[in-house]
Amino acid sequence: MKATDVPRADQGLKRHQRLVASSLFAEAFSQQDRLIGRFMVVWLRRGEGAALRLGVVTSRKVGEAVDRVRARRLMREVFRRHRSQLTGAVDLVLVGRRELIRASWSALEREFLYLVRKAGLLKPPANG
Repeated sequence: MKATDVPRADQGLKRHQRLVASSLFAEAFSQQDRLIGRFMVVWLRRGEGAALRLGVVTSRKVGEAVDRVRARRLMREVFRRHRSQLTGAVDLVLVGRRELIRASWSALEREFLYLVRKAGLLKPPANG
């Protein structure tokens, strides 16, 4: 049996875990609850239906299409890997900034965790 044959838990983001309606993005932006980092801006949407869903946005300022797609993929992945550590009735909209495409994975991860901790979304560490 090869390592690729080992069944793994599905860790993808299902449709119900993502923000897809433009009205939800607009609602997040209108609430003006955001945390600004070097690589991304985290917008928080509180209210009806908020359940740790994710929306990602990149503008043309980030770069060409290939750079924007890569930036969105990186933001989704950092959220997906740390979603189990988050808590709260809030949706997140991650907006990529130009510096994101040159960031190392560890720097991106550090910034994401710093921003969600600052927002009070990080679960306290389990004792013993």
